[in-house]
Amino acid sequence: MKVYSLKTEQFVNASIQECWSFFSNPRNLQKITPSDMGFEITDFDEKRMYAGQIIQYKVSPLFGIKLGWMTVITVVKEESYFVDEQRFGPYTLWHHKHFFEEKDNGVLMTDLIHYALPLGFLGRIMNTLVVKNKLKSIFNYRTIKVDELFNA
Repeated sequence: MKVYSLKTEQFVNASIQECWSFFSNPRNLQKITPSDMGFEITDFDEKRMYAGQIIQYKVSPLFGIKLGWMTVITVVKEESYFVDEQRFGPYTLWHHKHFFEEKDNGVLMTDLIHYALPLGFLGRIMNTLVVKNKLKSIFNYRTIKVDELFNA
């Protein structure tokens, strides 16, 4: 299995408390996800983020095909970082770490994703041709939306 990674960093002009409150709330994910992803939360207990929390979505990552996606929050360190992992969905592996580091006049937010695709050789081709670029475009979109929300 080939494992890929993607790392993004963004400065957010907000307090650590404001950042944490926004990014640790799964309801806000839709606000920073491109509409062509068809992102929709289908099951969420509406509780404050905690380790063991399960969140289910519908997404259309490629070609408009709706897929179910279940993630579990595996680790939470308040106002510092959290980790979500896919349990069911389009990836063979999805491990997403969200880090928040207080800086002068704001927060450095870092996302580190490790992912793998099914189908062996075909999955590697799909990553090269489609998936890698799609993930980059999703996170580029997020950068723009976060700038609009916090850095304007």
